[in-house]
Amino acid sequence: MQKKLLAAAIAGALAAPGAALAQAEVYGFVSMALGKFKYSDSTAGVPSVSKWDVASGGSNVGVRGRESLGGGLSAWFQVETNAGMERSNNVAHTSNFASRNSALGMQGNFGNFFVGQWTTPWSDLDALWGIGTVATYGPVTSIIGRRETTGVAPNPNCANTGSGVGGVPGGSCDSVEATGGVGHPFWKRISNSIHYQSPVFGGAQVKVAYQTNQDKAVGASGTGAINADPSMWSGAVSWSGMGGRARIGAAYDAHKDFTSLGNTDTGWRVTGGYNFGFADLGLAYEQMTYKTLTSDCDATQWGVALAVPIGQGAIRASYSQADDIEGTYTGAQTAVNTAGGSCGAVGAGDNGAKQWNLGYDYRFSKRTTAGFGYAMIKNDPAAVFTWSGLSSSQGGQSVNPPAVSDVEIFFISLLHRFET
Repeated sequence: MQKKLLAAAIAGALAAPGAALAQAEVYGFVSMALGKFKYSDSTAGVPSVSKWDVASGGSNVGVRGRESLGGGLSAWFQVETNAGMERSNNVAHTSNFASRNSALGMQGNFGNFFVGQWTTPWSDLDALWGIGTVATYGPVTSIIGRRETTGVAPNPNCANTGSGVGGVPGGSCDSVEATGGVGHPFWKRISNSIHYQSPVFGGAQVKVAYQTNQDKAVGASGTGAINADPSMWSGAVSWSGMGGRARIGAAYDAHKDFTSLGNTDTGWRVTGGYNFGFADLGLAYEQMTYKTLTSDCDATQWGVALAVPIGQGAIRASYSQADDIEGTYTGAQTAVNTAGGSCGAVGAGDNGAKQWNLGYDYRFSKRTTAGFGYAMIKNDPAAVFTWSGLSSSQGGQSVNPPAVSDVEIFFISLLHRFET
């Protein structure tokens, strides 16, 4: 009996650390693609160029854990970091720790409440419709949710890149970021933020997020006048039914003091889809209104996605379109707005784009997927849309293509998911 008790005690002692470690796990995925891409001739006189690229499409690694507190209540954390798996122009990509979804929260019968840096309810709706992409060469974060324009004045809460000139690749809604012009991306995750996600009732769920006004500033004159008080709200409601075959969601965002002081930029979107069995169809439509000192700048984007299962894989395709930004503005506001011009690139209004992609991916297992495909973005004369993470354009100066240069790519890709 004593031997049995001793054996049980030893086994319990050895098992206890394992049980504790089981509450936390390392997870992530590595997504790599080899592509032959091409920039067409530009209106700026830059000739076309074709080259090869090895791209790391959103690869990341993270650690997350959860502790049960009893009564259906649990505490959880997640720290996730971008994993730069390749170099461009012989310059190593840098990744700040906790650069992706990272937060600490409490979850229970009331729902899920957490603080940190996370994707917005607006962005979460992309999961309802974005089923038409192989690798990362699709409409999400290239056309849909992304509308930034040229300019020189800082934007208190978001960096402008993607469909504008210059800036940091990918854009950012960290509250410390700022760079120029009308418009900012609605798809980016937000920092300094508070989030709430309701329980799922009958397939429906509500999500709300608020980014605090950490960067509220007063005038240098000592009068106490407010220069900027940037903050934002994002909210969404979604529903999934019929075993997940039918899905729909709607979102509304309000971004205060982002484009001009004393004004609030707004946006709304509807996304959804239906799985017919032989094909899965997704749709998205969205509108953003950016407030300048004298007028509204209105942007509209929409897209359709399709996935047709074939064996352990699927043919995937998408088409999306960004219409010209409507409106002009005049006036000036120091360090917040440009002096005036078109709501698109200054002096030009033809700033839309069209994007389409077609490919096939094959799931070897629940962890490993391989694929290949073709994708293209056709830019209007005043637009420079591209995909996040695409190799630099000519001279290594920017990920944005030269003005009115179209971007196309043939690629093969491999993705592996992991967790401990």
